Amino acid sequence: MTGTRLLLIGPPGAGKGTQAAVLAQTYAIPAISTGDIFRANVKNETPLGLEVKAIMARGEYVPDSLTNAIVEDRLHEADAVSGFLLDGYPRTIDQVNELDRMLSADGKALDAVVLITADTDVVVGRLLKRAEIEGRADDTEDVIRHRMSVYEEQTAPLIDTYTARGLVVTVDGLGAVEDVTARIVAALAAKGIQA
Repeated sequence: MTGTRLLLIGPPGAGKGTQAAVLAQTYAIPAISTGDIFRANVKNETPLGLEVKAIMARGEYVPDSLTNAIVEDRLHEADAVSGFLLDGYPRTIDQVNELDRMLSADGKALDAVVLITADTDVVVGRLLKRAEIEGRADDTEDVIRHRMSVYEEQTAPLIDTYTARGLVVTVDGLGAVEDVTARIVAALAAKGIQA
């Protein structure tokens, strides 16, 4: 199905990145991860990367102005014009409003918001393991727990906003990757969104 515009929301480590990759293939749309864009810039030591590295090392979110500009630019690339899956954006109500502006300017809107839920202690364990495997300096236990509290404080209100619009489907993020994917596909199908 072309034209599918999805958003994945969930706490850090809930499996959004893993599911984004699988769902992008399933729905034939690009997965757009602000975290991946930022990490690529950090790795390549671009001016943006150096700025982002300092922010991420503190466990803070990149400022809206910077994130909005990067997302808007990415949504206008050819592969995202007919559909996309956002992972890691929007994170704040201001970013929701900015995304609404970007999409409505093109006569578009989100089709669904997939909320992936996961137990905090399980997520912290996942992220510590990932940090060890991938050598992520930004994933210490203190930083992870700080990111979880920032998520609760800043991102959770988005869920209320999108729920009021009737866009949210909630899926348990624990279990085998393919089981979580099956739950997401079934939840989206129930909203009329077919793979």
